[in-house]
Amino acid sequence: MLITQSLIIILAVVLMGGLLLAGCKSKKAGNLPPESNVIHPPWSKNAVIYEVNVRQYTPEGTFKALEEHLPRLKELGVDIIWLMPVHPIGEKNRKGSLGSYYSVQDYVAVNPEYGNMEDFKDLVNIAHSLGMYVILDWVANHTAWDHAWIEDHPDWYARDENGEMIAPFDWTDVAELDYNSEALQMAMIEAMKFWITEAYIDGYRCDVAGEVPVEFWDQARAELDKIKDVFMLAESEQVEHHENAFDMSYAWELHHLMNDVAKGKKNVKDIDEYFGKHDQKFPEDAYRMTFITNHDENSWNGTEYERMGDAVPAFAVLTYTWPGMPMIYTGQEAGFDRRLLFFDKDSVDWADYPLSEFYKKLGQLRKENPALRSGAGGGKMRRLETPGNESVYAFIRKKGENIVLVLTNLSDAPSDFTLNFKGKEKTMKDWFSGETVQIVSDEPMTMEAWGYRVFVGLDE
Repeated sequence: MLITQSLIIILAVVLMGGLLLAGCKSKKAGNLPPESNVIHPPWSKNAVIYEVNVRQYTPEGTFKALEEHLPRLKELGVDIIWLMPVHPIGEKNRKGSLGSYYSVQDYVAVNPEYGNMEDFKDLVNIAHSLGMYVILDWVANHTAWDHAWIEDHPDWYARDENGEMIAPFDWTDVAELDYNSEALQMAMIEAMKFWITEAYIDGYRCDVAGEVPVEFWDQARAELDKIKDVFMLAESEQVEHHENAFDMSYAWELHHLMNDVAKGKKNVKDIDEYFGKHDQKFPEDAYRMTFITNHDENSWNGTEYERMGDAVPAFAVLTYTWPGMPMIYTGQEAGFDRRLLFFDKDSVDWADYPLSEFYKKLGQLRKENPALRSGAGGGKMRRLETPGNESVYAFIRKKGENIVLVLTNLSDAPSDFTLNFKGKEKTMKDWFSGETVQIVSDEPMTMEAWGYRVFVGLDE
């Protein structure tokens, strides 16, 4: 009897201890970023993504005309071609003379202004032959007002208190879909499958992904992966998108922070604060897309030169060297400094490519240095101290023996500083000049306004 009571007491203590330990583990786990179940396509690890505005890319605005640029983009270091929506555009409530790319009239057809389906398939095949991948902009949140579903499946659309179909936000040229309908979800997934099975695309960039239920995206990714390993980009900044559905999301907050630093509203301390929060919030293997411009920014908020001025090159370097995946938008390599019209024809001027060599060097930097890979495959970013200087932003990323050291002066005045990396002298190559240099801790250095330097070497 005594033995039995002792055993009961022991079991009770063990059980209580287990519960306490479990509680401690749960609390500790709650302070860690969530894990991602997404398996990235191997080819995405060190990729550069390029957004193509098909309508404005060439005077012709066609797939055939775009084909001629693919070899040049390959040389630029581009791996993923992201095509803005290629579908027929709605005519009812159309904005401008040509309408918005995001007012989709038919999910399984191409805009005849761009060419036909065979032209589209040829474009994808040529990109594949060059070792590049193609993702298609997908608009799942809404359709054009003259999409067939409006008449055939009116119950698939969101409605107001009066029972009237509604437009999301102030986008009067489109009607919002209602994802409470399982039939809608199935139809949308079937449409997404179509482009993978028929045109062999490699994934999707999903427009306003946060306005569509996460559960839908999870299901869509699972279904698409049954056909091939796809790459999925969410136009969102929601952590839960990375759990099962998306490889990459927009680093919107970082983008706006860059704009504010360029304008003198924020500084290096704010960048440190951002990455401190980011690393606690997002899964380690979540890709974040880093960019200085895109189609929305260019057309509505101004070119990178309007928003960043002389800081453009420094921030471009950071988009390639910060954790994440760098994105280039149509015309960026040409130094294009004009806002493109969104609803009308307005071609990019490709008379010259003054920044091509700059972006080629950045593309090579990313390809040749494992430390710069996206997600958990790359090196963690370690900030370096510049005692007494709040303008210079310096960091190291290391993977195996590979080290990349990045120095930027994020101010509009020259800056003197010393670099404290708490280690022995390092022999490194200046990536842009090719010069071999000795990096010595606490040695006085100077950088010009909005200056940047990138060094690569081995951890000896």
